[in-house]
Parts: sequence; C-alpha cells; structure tokens
Amino acid sequence: MDEILLRSNSNAIATLTLNRPKALNALSEEMLTALQRELDSIAEDRSIRVIVLKGAGKVFCAGHDLKQMQAARQAEDGGKTYFNDLFAQCGKLMATLTKQPQPVIAEVHGIATAAGCQLVASCDLAVAAEGTRFGVNGINIGLFCSTPMVALTRNIHRKQAFEMLTTGDFIEADRAAEIGLINRAVPHEALESETQALAEKLAAKLGVAVKVGKESFYQQLEMRLEEAYAFTGANMAENMMFRDTAQGVAAFLDKRKPEWDQ
Repeated sequence: MDEILLRSNSNAIATLTLNRPKALNALSEEMLTALQRELDSIAEDRSIRVIVLKGAGKVFCAGHDLKQMQAARQAEDGGKTYFNDLFAQCGKLMATLTKQPQPVIAEVHGIATAAGCQLVASCDLAVAAEGTRFGVNGINIGLFCSTPMVALTRNIHRKQAFEMLTTGDFIEADRAAEIGLINRAVPHEALESETQALAEKLAAKLGVAVKVGKESFYQQLEMRLEEAYAFTGANMAENMMFRDTAQGVAAFLDKRKPEWDQ
C-alpha cells in the first residue's frame, strides 16, 4: 500500500502531503495518527523551521472519513465510544498545529471541507489556489460541525462563521481571503511557488525567535490586555538576551545581513 502521508525536506522546510487522493485525502484514524506522529517528530527537529501541509490529487482534504465513521456504528454501543475517541484524536491534532514550534502553512487546492476546513483554520498561515472552495458542511447531512467551529471562530468573525456552519454553503478562495480564513488566493499554477516563497521567507528568520513569537502569539490572545503586555514584555526581554538577537541588532546597525547560529 502507498503511504498515506508523505514527507519531504528541503533545506529547513518540511512538506507533509496527505496521500489518499482516491478518498479525497479524508482524515481517517490512520491519517490522523500519521499526522500526529510526524508533527511530534518535527517538533523535536531543530533543523526544520517551517512546515508546509498539502494534499495529493484533486483536493486538499474533504474532512473526516465518513465511510469509516459509518462502519463504526456496527459496534455494540452504536459507535459512541469510537466517535468520542475520533473527535478527541482530531482535536489533539488541531491543537498540536497551534502548539507546534514551527510555523505551519497550508497549501490548499480543490476543496477544504468540514475537518479539512478545520485543518486549514488550525494552520498558522494558508495560501490557496483561486477557485478553491471552503466549507463546514456537516449540517447538510444532519451533523453540526462543532469541532471545526472551534478553529473557524478563531479565524473569522462570528457572523460569517455562523452562516457557514448553519447553511453548509461553500465560499471560494477570494472570499476566504477577505474574511481571514486564508492569507491569500493565487493562480493555481502559482500555488506551489507562492507557498514555497512564503515558507522560505519564514525559514530565513531566526528560528528560536519565531518559536518564541508563535508561542507568545497564541497565549496572549487568551489574556486580558494588561496581562498580555506583561507576558509579552517579559518574552521580548528574554528574546533580547539571545546571542543571535544581539548579533542581528548589530548587523542592522552595521547595515549588513545577519548570520544566525540557530
């Protein structure tokens, strides 16, 4: 069998490719496990500074594997234990993306629906091909997308999120960019190059500073204003003590390019 998740490294960038094109890269139990395993491994790899997440075939990701979920109903409890475990596993993965030391960029094409849309919303950045469609469409089959809602409502305004969740309608990439679900929509033929250019730009920064910054970014969002300033002020003071940061400031003052050790 082909591997359901592919990994390739180029310089300081790790690319993870969902590789179930015939199943529209659905997030089966096995796919969730594979993604969790790779992200945990990459978190410990200081040579990797950026992660790109993409899908093989015609689409990015069509959400959970409905065939696998339906089969679970044959269990004695009607699948309740399975469903609880599945959504807990998925929630852990989405939280991992936020906690990942490296920035994660979603490279999106085709469709990103339900948990696939949640996957995009859980990444730090997203670039999509023009015409890509995004949706949290579970309501159309009688299932409210409650877990995708968590990531969605942390990306876009509540009225837009509620409309998507309750109508089950798709939005296209240009609209997704307007409301903040993705960073930009680009021509399909430029998707890979635009995503790589963004990844390379981030990878060129001081890795330890980006790591500290990402962690601070998400933590301060949950704080009161005064608490957030105290927290981020302490983090900046610590960041200023890094040897590479001192070198970076000196390089700026000397009008030369910094050379990071980390």
